[in-house]
Amino acid sequence: MEVNSDYLKILQGLKEKIIQTRQRVSISANAQLLSLYWEIGRTIATMEGEQGWGAKTVEKLSIDLKTSFPEMKGLSPRNLRYMRDFSNAYPHFTLSASPVELLQQPAAITQSPDIQTGIILQQAAAKLDATSITNLELAQIPWSDHQVLLDKVKNADSRAFYIQQIIKNGWSRNVLVHQITSKLFQRQGKALSNFELTLPNPQSDLATETLKNPYLFDFLNMDAEAKEREVEAALIQHIRKFLLELGRGFAYVGNQFNLNVAGDDFFTDLLFFNFHLNCFVVFELKVGDFQPEFAGKLNFYINCIDEQIKGKEHHPTIGVLLCKTPNQTVIKYSLKSIGTPIGVADYELRKTLPKKLAKQMPTIEELEEQMKTVKDE
Repeated sequence: MEVNSDYLKILQGLKEKIIQTRQRVSISANAQLLSLYWEIGRTIATMEGEQGWGAKTVEKLSIDLKTSFPEMKGLSPRNLRYMRDFSNAYPHFTLSASPVELLQQPAAITQSPDIQTGIILQQAAAKLDATSITNLELAQIPWSDHQVLLDKVKNADSRAFYIQQIIKNGWSRNVLVHQITSKLFQRQGKALSNFELTLPNPQSDLATETLKNPYLFDFLNMDAEAKEREVEAALIQHIRKFLLELGRGFAYVGNQFNLNVAGDDFFTDLLFFNFHLNCFVVFELKVGDFQPEFAGKLNFYINCIDEQIKGKEHHPTIGVLLCKTPNQTVIKYSLKSIGTPIGVADYELRKTLPKKLAKQMPTIEELEEQMKTVKDE
């Protein structure tokens, strides 16, 4: 059977409708569950305050509810206390939107890249705090993720940040735990830059929020004595983890990317394209403290990429210097008169042990070999 272009368009349209409907039904079901949990939690919190309910009362409540609803999961004393904490964390959570209205909400994953970028630009321009979280956003977060957030994130603004990141990036529970452990909230948007002077709004806000400080490369299993080229090679070998650390929208273009200028060859360390920024992002890796000449060299690379590679539809190329950043005033002065957008961020290879102790500790490879030997025995 011959397949024409009209059929393919119809097929794609139907597939998108199925995906959208499944996502919206899932959001509605999750919202109803969270609404029930909130009501239970609010009741427990109120009774604790008014009638002095304690741990034994909560345990009795758990037993009685399980007896009445033996097929229902999630009624353990521990989960009931999570419900109480959930209601305390979000005292104004209600399903103000009906299930029908929830089903009409657009699913972020099926939006076009242009629409997604527009939404991200608007979010970057807005000030993020706990009051910016909507009931719909809360309703999209699975209960297991809410449990993680209640356990590990006590600051309301920080929790709001992670909630919006889960929705934007589609994080799994394991990824969420990793990002919280790596203190993403404290690092996101903290790189030093001249974006306000070199990029228009809201592009400058989005670029600022895209970069981190410091970047964590502990997955490389290298210490601070590693050389630049060794770190670069290791990052390429672990490109998936590197991209996860960089964040949403980055696509790898190449390392030691060749730029030929009037017969002379130059090589950038790491070149990426970010689909949400709609621009190339070139990373230069330096071992040691920031030096003003680093910015000049990176500025040269940015100008070359803009002239030789960047398309008319792309935004200006952004440069990122990865190096130690002890003197922020020197960095500020160095970037002030540069006309291209440059950010400067620190990076950490790993939390190192004292050398004497580190020599006594087995490597991952040694541990794996030992475990294999024990298993074989």
